[in-house]
Amino acid sequence: MYIPEPFAFPDHATAELQDLVEAYNFGILIAPGKVLEAAHLPFVLDRSRGPLGTLIAHVARANPIWRRFTAGPEVLAVFQGPHAYVSPDWYAGRGLVPTWTYVAVHAYGVPRILDSGIAVTAALSRLTAIMESSLAPKPPWTLSELAEPRLAALKRGVVAFEIEIARLEGKRKLNQNRTAADRAGAIEALEASGAPEARAVARAMLDLD
Repeated sequence: MYIPEPFAFPDHATAELQDLVEAYNFGILIAPGKVLEAAHLPFVLDRSRGPLGTLIAHVARANPIWRRFTAGPEVLAVFQGPHAYVSPDWYAGRGLVPTWTYVAVHAYGVPRILDSGIAVTAALSRLTAIMESSLAPKPPWTLSELAEPRLAALKRGVVAFEIEIARLEGKRKLNQNRTAADRAGAIEALEASGAPEARAVARAMLDLD
């Protein structure tokens, strides 16, 4: 990823990048080959496994992307954080141009297919538990709700895998190259917007100050 110096995360920002992966865990998995394959997937991040953590996910067995894993190439998982358009009308300075502000994280590593039924169940259960926890106070749905034949069919229909992260990089293009007055004008306009994404960008910009 092209990361100009003003938009780079500071050194040793692993925890902050991991926070973003967890907050925006519906990512894009890109696998190389003669023709690129991509899949849109929810990921689980296990911070305890590996220096940068390990991603866990699954795809439908009918999805051909998992067949790329057996050759052992490195894949890329992209996590898109908040993003918003910024109008030059919001800046204090004149003669400026529009831009797009955003935060993104890229994670690289070699995927490993989880062959055992126990590992597949654990991967599915962990993802479900994380997503159901966000729906509290609703009682969480669990795989135990499924009859054993239905659960067995579900597991046969998916391929679970994990990616120990070998490289983790992030970019936050949040008007750091503009004056304090320009940034203040953009933040004010984004905060006034009714769009949740725009407000999230404004908060991210404020966090840099």
